[in-house]
Amino acid sequence: MNFQVVVLAGGTSNNLTPLVSKEVPKPLLPVANRPVLYYVLHQLEQNNLKDLIVVVEGGDAALLVGAWISGTFVDRLHVEIAAVPEDIGTAGAIRAISRHLTAKDILVMSGDLVSDVPPGAVAATHRRHDAAVTAMLCSVPVSGPLESGSSSGKDKAKKPGRYNIIGLDPAKQFLLHIATGPEIEKDTRLQKCILHAVGQKSEASLNGSPQGEENGNEKVSSQNNQVLVSRILANASTPSFHKHCSEDCDGSGPIRKTHKCCAYIATSSSYCVRLNSIQAFMDINRDVTGEADYLLSDTSSDRNNIIGPSPKIGTKTTVGPHCMLGEGSEMGDKCQVKRSVIGRHCRIGSHVKVVNSVVMNYVTIGDGCIIQGSVICSNVQLQELVVLKDCQVGAGFVVTAGSEHKGESLARKEK
Repeated sequence: MNFQVVVLAGGTSNNLTPLVSKEVPKPLLPVANRPVLYYVLHQLEQNNLKDLIVVVEGGDAALLVGAWISGTFVDRLHVEIAAVPEDIGTAGAIRAISRHLTAKDILVMSGDLVSDVPPGAVAATHRRHDAAVTAMLCSVPVSGPLESGSSSGKDKAKKPGRYNIIGLDPAKQFLLHIATGPEIEKDTRLQKCILHAVGQKSEASLNGSPQGEENGNEKVSSQNNQVLVSRILANASTPSFHKHCSEDCDGSGPIRKTHKCCAYIATSSSYCVRLNSIQAFMDINRDVTGEADYLLSDTSSDRNNIIGPSPKIGTKTTVGPHCMLGEGSEMGDKCQVKRSVIGRHCRIGSHVKVVNSVVMNYVTIGDGCIIQGSVICSNVQLQELVVLKDCQVGAGFVVTAGSEHKGESLARKEK
C-alpha cells in the first residue's frame, strides 16, 4: 500500500492509575495476558504492514516497549522506536517525529486500539477519495452482561459520559465537523428538524461515542451550544466545504484546491475499542476472552475457556466459560473463577472466588479471598480472607488479612 505506518503507543495515563507504572507503561498493560500493543502490531503484520514507527512517551517507557517488541516480533516486524516527551498529545507526537515521515500517505494508529477493522480498508477509502485526512469511525461499544453478583468496576455507577459529535455529509463519506467531549456542553441538544432544514445539498448526520467523564456541577452554556449548532449548519450548508480557492501567483485567476476530509465507518458488527479508562480495560479483557475471542487467533480451548500450559488446579475448583488462566498459575481446592483473567505464575489458595476481574502476573491470593469487579496488578499479595469489590490494587501492594474494600484504589506511595 506504500503507506508509512505510525503507532502512537502512549506512555503513562492518569485515567489508568494505578494500573500503569514505571515498570508497566500503558502499551504493556495486559489484555488477555498480552500487552495491549500486541493487538495493533499483530493486526498490522497480518495486513503485511511491517515497517513501523512506534512512538512512546517517555524514555524509560520507550526502552521497555522496545525490548518487548524485539523479543516478541523478532524477524517479523521492522520497528523504529521513537521516544517523545510525556503528555505531548497526538499532534505533538506526530510533529516530534515529522523528520522521519517521508511518504506521501501516513497511516496513524492508536497503540491502545483493540479492533478487527482491517487497516487496508481504511487505506483504500483514503486512496479512493484522494483525501487529505481519513478518519475511522466506530459505533459505541456496548458492554456485555455481567455475572450475577459481580460488578463492572467503580465506573459502573457513574452517569453516561460525554459524547463526541461528528457531522457527516448525506453519503456519509466526508467529515463536516468534529467536536470532542471536552468541547461540548453536557446538555447540548441538536434537533433533527434543524439539521434537515439546511436542505438537500448536505445534511449533517451525527454519530456519538462516549468521551471522558461528566462534571455534574458544570453549568449549561446555551451560547456555546448555539455556536456548536451554527458551525455544523454552516459546514453542512456549504457545498464546497472541502474546497478552497486561492489566487494564482501571477494574479491571473483563481486556482481551485481540494482538501477532502473523509470518513471510514466501520460496520456495526466490527469490534473496535480503545483502552483509555479502567472500565475499558475491564471490558476489553472480558470481550477478548469471550465474544471477541477470535482476536486470540492462535489460542483455542475445548471448554470455552483458555487454560495456559502447566496449570495446577485443585479439587472441586471450577474455571467457568470466558475465563483465562495463565501459564504456571496454581489454584487450591474449591475455588471459583467466572468471566475473569488470571495472569501467569499466580498462586491462589483454597476457597477463593474471583468474578469479573483481572489478576495480572505473579499475584499471591490467600485462602478465602473474594474478588469482584476488580483489577489486581502484578506482584500483589492478598492475605487471607480479603474481600475486594470494584477495586484497583497497584503493583506490589500488600492487602492485609481480613480487610474489606469497596470502590477503592490501593497503591504504594511513589518515592
